[in-house]
Order: sequence, then C-alpha cells, then structure tokens
Amino acid sequence: MPIVAQSTETTDWVSRFADEVIAESERRAPGKPVVVASGLSPSGPIHLGNLREVMTPHLVADEVRRRGHRVRHLISWDDYDRYRKVPAGISGVDESWAEHIGKPLTSVPTPKGSPHPNWAEHFKAAMTASLAEMGVEFDGISQTAQYTSGVYREQILHAMKHRRDIDAILAQYRTKPKTAGKKSQKPVDEAELEAAEGSGAAAEDDGSGSAAGYFPYKPYCGNCEKDLTTVTSYDDDSTELTYACTECGFSETVRLSEFNRGKLVWKVDWPMRWAYEGVIFEPSGVDHSSPGSSFQVGGQIVGIFGGEQPIGPMYAFVGISGMAKMSSSKGGVPTPADALQIMEPQLLRWLYARRRPNQSFKIAFDQEIQRLYDEWDRLDAKVADGSALPADIAAHSRAVRTAAGELPRTPRPLPYRTLASVADITAGHEDQALRILSELDPADPLGGLEEARPRYDKAEAWINTHVPADQRTIVRAEPDAELLKSLDEQGRASLRLLLDGLADHWSLDGLTHLVYGVPKVQAGFSADATPKELPPEIKTAQRSFFALLYHLLVGRDTGPRLPTLLLAVGQERVRGLLGE
Repeated sequence: MPIVAQSTETTDWVSRFADEVIAESERRAPGKPVVVASGLSPSGPIHLGNLREVMTPHLVADEVRRRGHRVRHLISWDDYDRYRKVPAGISGVDESWAEHIGKPLTSVPTPKGSPHPNWAEHFKAAMTASLAEMGVEFDGISQTAQYTSGVYREQILHAMKHRRDIDAILAQYRTKPKTAGKKSQKPVDEAELEAAEGSGAAAEDDGSGSAAGYFPYKPYCGNCEKDLTTVTSYDDDSTELTYACTECGFSETVRLSEFNRGKLVWKVDWPMRWAYEGVIFEPSGVDHSSPGSSFQVGGQIVGIFGGEQPIGPMYAFVGISGMAKMSSSKGGVPTPADALQIMEPQLLRWLYARRRPNQSFKIAFDQEIQRLYDEWDRLDAKVADGSALPADIAAHSRAVRTAAGELPRTPRPLPYRTLASVADITAGHEDQALRILSELDPADPLGGLEEARPRYDKAEAWINTHVPADQRTIVRAEPDAELLKSLDEQGRASLRLLLDGLADHWSLDGLTHLVYGVPKVQAGFSADATPKELPPEIKTAQRSFFALLYHLLVGRDTGPRLPTLLLAVGQERVRGLLGE
C-alpha cells in the first residue's frame, strides 16, 4: 500500500506520528498491517496515567486507519506478572491477600464479591468497559495465555541460549543508579499520575544470578506458585533446567522445551515482544528517558531477537485536580471509569488528543470541570461555524469520532454547569429537573430528560460524588424574615424590580438580563447598557444584589448561577422567599 501524504487535519501531533509510522511500517513490513502497541498491568485499578499508554497509540492507529491502512492496536495485558503487594483502598481485599505475593496475577483470587475468575480479570474488566465507552478498538493479548500455552517457547530458548549477550548489555547499567524503579505514591490532592511503563513491571530484577551464572528466565514454583525461585543449572543442548524456591524449599528439574510455567524477566520480555509482534509504534513513560530504563535497554536487547525498537515517544505525567474530594476511589488514584462517571467520553478523549505526548495536563474532578466543559462547548461551536483553527479541528475530530464512526453524544448538550446546578438543587427529582430545563428556553423547550442525557447524568454524578456536602445547595424552607425586615429602601426596591419582572423574563436568558439589569436601572441606566457604558460602581452594586438574593434563597453568600437558581426554585416559591 502506498504511503499517503499527511492528513488534511494538519499540524497536530497525531498526524505527524501517523506519517512516521506509515513510512516505517512500509520499510520494515511492506504490505502488512501497521502494528502499534500498549501494555497494561492489571495488578490493581488501572488509573488515568496508564490511560495515556493506551490513548497515544490509539489516536495514531485511528489516524492510520482513517487513511485507509490496515492497522492493529495490541494491548498486552501483563497478567502473568507477579503479584507485588496488596493495594490499599480496594473493597473486599484485606491483609490476607499478602499470602499471594509472588504468584502470577491470574493465580490470585479476586476481591470478595467480584464475579470474575481471578485478580487480573477483575481489573481488566473495568478497563475494557471504559475503553469500549471511549471507542478504543484494540486486540487484547493475555500474557498468561501466551506463556502458559508455549507461544513464546522458541523465544525463551533463544534468550537462554544468548543469556551471556543479554547479561553483557544489562551489565552496562548495573553499576549506575537505578532510575526506573517502582513508582512512589503521589499525594492524592493535586496528584500527578505518573505515566507508568508499559507493563508496570519496571521494579522486577533483570534476571537470575547464581553460581551457575545469569539467566533471563524466572520459573513459577511448582509447589507454591511463586516466582521466588533461582535457576541453579541449565543445559543448552537438552534444555534441562533446575531451579529452587527460596519461599517453600521446593526444587525440580524440567525440560524448558516442554515447560510453560515461567516467563522472561521484564527487560528481556518487552523487547522480545517487539520482535515477535513486529511493533512499529509504542510509547513509554517519562522514566524511560534515563540510562538503564527498560525502553533504552530494550532497544539493544531487541536485536538479539532479530527485531527493531519501535518508534517510541516519551509521554508525560497526567495530573489530577480535586482528588481530595473523591469518594469513588477511596483514597486511590482515579481510573478512567471514575472520569467517565462525571464526563462524556468525547471530553476525556479530547484531553488526551489536544496535548502532545510530552506535555503534561490535568484532569479535573473539582469545579475546574465546569470550565473545561465551557471550553469544550466553545470549541464545538467554533467547529460548527467554521472558525476553529486547524489543530483544534483535528483534536475535536479525534474526540468525537473514530474511523469506525461518531461516538454517541448528548442530543441537546446544555451547559454542564447549568445541568450540575439543576441536579444539585433538585436532588434527584427528575420531574423537577425536566421542568427547570424546559424553562431554560421557552421557545425551544426540552421534550424529555433523555435529550439532555448522558451529559445530565454525568453532571449529576459529579454533584453527588465530588462536591462536598457543605457546598451543596439547599433552598430555604421559609423566608428569612429578619433579613427582609432589616432591608433599607434601596434593598426593598431592588427586590420589587426583580419580582415585577419575573413573569416577563422567565427563561434563562430573560432572567440573566433581569438580575444583571436591576442594579443598572436603580442607578438610572438602561437595563441594556453595556459594561463600557457603566461606571465601575455598578459592578459593586451587582455583587451586593446577588449576595442578597443568595442569602434570601439559600442562606449563603454564593451558589449556583442566579438565573438557574431562580428557575429551579420556581416563580411562586421565589416570590414567597423574597417577601412578596
């Protein structure tokens, strides 16, 4: 297939990588599908930093697919990795799970109450569901299945035959400080989710060293199933391997040509798979920029298996704002499922598409999500009217559709902050929510709540899971008689102007005009006067008027946008609370 020129969606990072990947695939494997890859370890909840490991190749693969090329996006589930520690904050898991440390993830029992057969499948299922919602097409490969069925047998025997060559490469880095070790836990508030290595297995040792020499292979014990084993002898001709387990004392001799209960160590396993699968493109975390990292070492080891290192952009941290308020992750880092609970998949895709892989960014779980949605809606409008910039059009296109088609979207995408306010005020009463939303634009009322879904459901979930109770909106049950009685003539006049205009302005736009207009009229200006035509003190008067309304309606200085709040409370109740 000929190389296609760069997409018309120019200047964005995805198109540039797609050009390189197509050209490199034609050089290495002409006529074959383009192969891009990701690696995920289901050792616990797969978080939003790990999602960059998937979204970077997904976006490139999708662009390649849009151009008419065959492409495979492989996700290697590193479910044959060892169980390293008991993760904190997971429901149905206690300290008794520590007895399984050292076993393959697929040999560890699932958290209590889970319908899945083992630990790895439990966490794979959550990620798979999130990727499906985001429109990510991939071919999943279980490394347990690959190793235990003997798929990699020839590669294992080859690695053992060339163990001295592998050892020589690794030896170049063993005396240097380790920089690709286990990730430290970031603080949960404003945390940076380190964009983890492909398998999350960087903390593995790089092979078995014993009196018999170096071996790049680790058997799982035939008695306790753990990888706390040492190879004590190996014969290249017969492939007889003897190992001993330091955990339970078990030892045995097996023929490696027939043995399927073990795996290559991580720094050998990863480059072996590059060669085996013919991977052209696979990103790696920022930690791979340092000497001795798995990606850099793998670039040397892959040649032993007759392959080449993939094009591999380094990707940066994904930060989180508002994690301290999170309840769903119970103290852990948030997952794609947590994000998709409060935002539509288009918005989440856009956050990864609009930034180059080496640029860090934050995903909002706090009030910032409202600003992000405002920004997204403005972009949506610019794309619709043709005023958006080319790179923004490209990012938008990658967010709303894939080569397979457009993602499902909300039919009437009302402002997220408005939906959140309505969900807050109505506290789950859908008939009330529909009444308010239908009154936002009387000329084009909402026919049913389904028209505002799923965005409405996402906003409601955000209110219920990420807004502290003391910031929720509770409308007064009775008027604040003391405050009403204390008002001076100007205060009473401002309320009268508002009440007199309610009936004629009962829509979102109308009430916006009314509440901003009352202080203007009181100061002798037209309600239509623009900020440029008004003295600075009008803004002060508006703030004072708004604070008065908030106190009378919800007993606080601030709250949801006043036009939305007034619609939510309803005309009759507003009149009562404002003293009519």
